[in-house]
Amino acid sequence: MMVKINNSDIVEFIGTFFLTAVVIGSGIMAENLSQGNNAVALLGNTIATGAILFVLIKSFSSISGAHFNPVVSLVFLIKKELTLSTFLKYMIFQFFGALLSVLVVHYYFDQQLFQMSTNFRGEEKLLISEIVATFGLMTTILFVRKYNAKDVATAVALFITAGYWFTSSTSFANPAVTIARMFTDTFTGIDPSSVVYFIIGQIIGALLASYSYKKLSIEIFDKSH
Repeated sequence: MMVKINNSDIVEFIGTFFLTAVVIGSGIMAENLSQGNNAVALLGNTIATGAILFVLIKSFSSISGAHFNPVVSLVFLIKKELTLSTFLKYMIFQFFGALLSVLVVHYYFDQQLFQMSTNFRGEEKLLISEIVATFGLMTTILFVRKYNAKDVATAVALFITAGYWFTSSTSFANPAVTIARMFTDTFTGIDPSSVVYFIIGQIIGALLASYSYKKLSIEIFDKSH
């Protein structure tokens, strides 16, 4: 049986491709230009990531919901706003977009195409950091979407911009981009030994946000009636 590819699937691929390209590419550019000043490099990486999130969400939210992130898709599967088949397709296109992006960015920055990161970022403490980062991101998406839908792009871009600086993990909050960053030994790379802590933290953070949103929404509804 052939799997039908929809515009929303293609948009999830394009969006995740560009999100990953900006994260990794701006990291390479920032490191090249910052003359060893990691704070300046991180600032450049932060601004570029916040900017592209705003653009991508504004561009594609009406087509696919502008997830570009498997845990975002997971939460909307739990909310029954995505079918299981759509969720699985979104995940495949998100991961494929992220991984292809790494190769393309490496090529045009004259990097070795296939790399494995040696940037060890930590273990258990990073897991907690990613729980906080992903919980915050998902809470932002869910509540702003419910009460001020037109402001989602701005809110997400601002949260991730802040998240780069108030979390020790620099707020990855995205399994597809996390896995992709394992394959770049540049400024934004992540050593494979750290990846599992990031992924577990992201899933826990997303599930906690989903539960909290549901609980609070029920209480708000009950009080208003």
